[in-house]
Amino acid sequence: MQEAAAALDDRTVSSLELTQAALARVAETDGRLGAFLAVTPERALDAARASDARRARGDARGPLDGVPVALKDIFLTQGVPTTAGSRILEGYVPPYDATVVERLQAAGAVSLGKLNMDEFAMGSSNENSAYKPCHNPWDLARTPGGSSGGSAAAVAARQVFGTLGTDTGGSIREPAAFCGVVGVKPTYGRVSRFGVIAFASSLDQPGPFGKTVADAALLLGAVAGHDPRDATSSTRPVDDYLAGLEGGAAGLRVGVPREWFQEGLEPGVERAVRGALAAYERLGAKLVEVSLPHAKYAVAAYYLIAPAEASSNLARYDGVRYGLRAKASALKEMYAETREQGFGPEPKRRIMLGTYALSAGYYDAYYLRAQKVRTLIRRDFDEAFARCDVVAGPVTPTAAFRLGEKVDDPLQMYLADIYTIPCNLAALPGLSLPCGLHEGQGLPVGLQLVGRPFDEATLLRAARALEREQGPLPAPAGV
Repeated sequence: MQEAAAALDDRTVSSLELTQAALARVAETDGRLGAFLAVTPERALDAARASDARRARGDARGPLDGVPVALKDIFLTQGVPTTAGSRILEGYVPPYDATVVERLQAAGAVSLGKLNMDEFAMGSSNENSAYKPCHNPWDLARTPGGSSGGSAAAVAARQVFGTLGTDTGGSIREPAAFCGVVGVKPTYGRVSRFGVIAFASSLDQPGPFGKTVADAALLLGAVAGHDPRDATSSTRPVDDYLAGLEGGAAGLRVGVPREWFQEGLEPGVERAVRGALAAYERLGAKLVEVSLPHAKYAVAAYYLIAPAEASSNLARYDGVRYGLRAKASALKEMYAETREQGFGPEPKRRIMLGTYALSAGYYDAYYLRAQKVRTLIRRDFDEAFARCDVVAGPVTPTAAFRLGEKVDDPLQMYLADIYTIPCNLAALPGLSLPCGLHEGQGLPVGLQLVGRPFDEATLLRAARALEREQGPLPAPAGV
């Protein structure tokens, strides 16, 4: 992305040429990849021409002006069909833009379209998309991860220079790890959720994907900041994420949770992650063992809190105002038939689970207890950060698994997020950075870094130090 921005500044390439090349790459590869749900070439070419005109007047809006990007199909985009990967929103065209879409447009970025995802962001493999599966560019027989699988795959396959996704329980970091790109889940409240189709409102957080740490930092800086239309948006000033990026890791205290290196972690993943930790020591960082004793309850707590919030948020989809409306002879039958036809198996499973957890007689036993676990997990991180600056460990227990491998076993699928969910429950910033290839499988492995609230700058600096030490991954040969 920075190379593209420099070429645009030098006038060695125009935004129109870059956009045409990106559209050609999408046309060449997406039949095999399935990263896009909708491509909007005319809008993209018009935006590229407008960017070139601004540069010709000496009125460029910054480094993103004229750079091709794409958006997860969970962000409302005025005039462009937006489905959240669900049949129940088929044909829905939003009347306004999400805040992050507005901010990318204000920065001059050129959106090529909307990206594939698990239905309503519920999934870890992108196989819950109601429209088509998305494939991993490193191995087309494997998942790109989820729910922001299209966002990660599009960057890894060099279709666009950067994308946006959302992370509720690991939906940015897991696909970033599986596809070998950088993904950032900001602190809850750092990026506005206005115009983001809600899954679990106390957990959802938009964030960027980039080929490099600098690309992710550039995108995050463009979309972060207070938004009065989102009551949970923070008023804290946004750091200049690029300014301190080359500060290195010398003196950094890296916390290593002992609970993240126990049973269930695949040896090939552990070797790559421990190799990254050893690299930090070579760079002058100090490794500190820390403990997150309540992290083992995170998956159970998450699958009460998130479905409870989803059961409330998804109640609005009944055939009246949005998308699909099934034919029926009476109103109640229309509600029921629309939901039967419109929702896939995973949203139905989570709506039922959440409704049960919130029902009279069960609220205290399940939902309230899960919220207490959430507080304990946050306290674990507070104690860890008294001894370290960032917490480091694996993103996932395995490298990218095969499509269909876990689709009939929801519990095994949920466990793919065992290391990412604690960060969401604690509302902290997290990042996934490629740290090498799995020795046996040749697939990317991700290192997860978790930071203090609103300290994305330290996370990015630490990630950049390792990226500089280890060098970038090669481009995937799968597409």
